[in-house]
Amino acid sequence: MKKIGILHGMETNFPAAIVDRINSKQINGITAEIIRIDKLIQGAPIGYDVVLDRISHDVPFYRAMLKNAALTGTAVCNNPFYLSAEEKFMANVIAQHIGVPVPKTALIPSKDLPPDTSENSFRNLTMPLDWEGIFNHVGFPAFMKPHAGGGWKSVSKLHNADDFFREHQTTGQLVMLLQEAIEFESYFRCYCIGQHEMRIMPYEPRNPHHLRYSASFDVDHSIIDKIKDYCHRLNIALGYDFNTVEFAVRNGIPYAIDFTNPAPDCEPASVGEENFQWVLEAASNMLIRKAAEHQSGKDNLTWGTFFKTAVEGSIINAGSVMMTA
Repeated sequence: MKKIGILHGMETNFPAAIVDRINSKQINGITAEIIRIDKLIQGAPIGYDVVLDRISHDVPFYRAMLKNAALTGTAVCNNPFYLSAEEKFMANVIAQHIGVPVPKTALIPSKDLPPDTSENSFRNLTMPLDWEGIFNHVGFPAFMKPHAGGGWKSVSKLHNADDFFREHQTTGQLVMLLQEAIEFESYFRCYCIGQHEMRIMPYEPRNPHHLRYSASFDVDHSIIDKIKDYCHRLNIALGYDFNTVEFAVRNGIPYAIDFTNPAPDCEPASVGEENFQWVLEAASNMLIRKAAEHQSGKDNLTWGTFFKTAVEGSIINAGSVMMTA
């Protein structure tokens, strides 16, 4: 019997619903359940052929557990090794390489020193930094946000240099991004499941949370086609099995704003019942397919083509699209 396990935190509706959806299909030899772990032994399998990870981004113990599971053959969605390396600045650089438009962005050191460091640890930085050059490159208005954050935590919109210096004082030990604000005419959030299934949803990030999916934008079909193409490129290059990608459209160009979301919101109260039912079905089918394809003793992870190509020594040209499985 192939077992699919759902690893989750505080959310309740989606984990239980996807277990029910998978089991309701009555696929011979495949079952799903909420994961239960009573011990974790080095090099020992955890008893699941496939795991959907909804919480390890917040729980280091679970991240270590999933790496152990992957090394003993579990197909973990998403790849825990990539998630341990990923941060938004790196992902933006990869997006540029594969021809997906992203906002102009600069990396900003933390205001406070990291633990166990001193000013001598930063002697390679020219201080003060070339703030004028940074501001001229990014422009204002701009957003400042953590380079490895999520959930709109510690995000501020800045209109000038004074705003930047004031807000930067409050960021503590967070490494930040200063990113061009795309003043958009339309905005879309896209569920991306199994790298090929996509649901493009009009989304208004300026609305209260429960009203963000109530947006409606009148856009040309060519823009939707570009969004589909860019979603496909990003998820194949980065190796995501389950992700959401957000696009702000300015002057007919969709800019990828937020595209590293390994555990996106799937609660019906916020995403709406139709979107909830779509992601339930798409994710269930993806997990069942992975269970059917699972091979004991093999690497069952999804690896991004960008990293595979880089490791193999290929030269990656800006604008090229890597579409191999």
